[in-house]
Amino acid sequence: MYQLVVMLKAINEIALLALVAQGILYLFAGAKRDTNPIYFLFKTITSPIMKLTRTITPRIVIDQHIGFVALFILLAAEVALIAAKIYLYLEAAGR
Repeated sequence: MYQLVVMLKAINEIALLALVAQGILYLFAGAKRDTNPIYFLFKTITSPIMKLTRTITPRIVIDQHIGFVALFILLAAEVALIAAKIYLYLEAAGR
C-alpha cells in the first residue's frame, strides 16, 4: 500500500509541476505560446487533469478559471497523499 501511495504521489507531483510550468510559460510566452513546443508538451501532460476538472466543476466556472481549480485539486491531492504516506510509514514502524 505504501508503494502505491508513493507512485500516486510521484504522478501527482509530475502533473503539478507541469501545470505550474505551463502557467509560468503562459505568462512569459504571451500570444505566441501556441507555437511554442515546450508549452505544447506541458499542455499535453496537463490535458487529462484539465478535462477531469472541467467535468467535475459546474458550468458557472468559466474556462479561464479551470487551471486554477485544477491547481487546487492537485495541491489538495498532494496534501492527502503526504498524509497517507506519513500514516502508512508510522503504521509500518509500529507507532
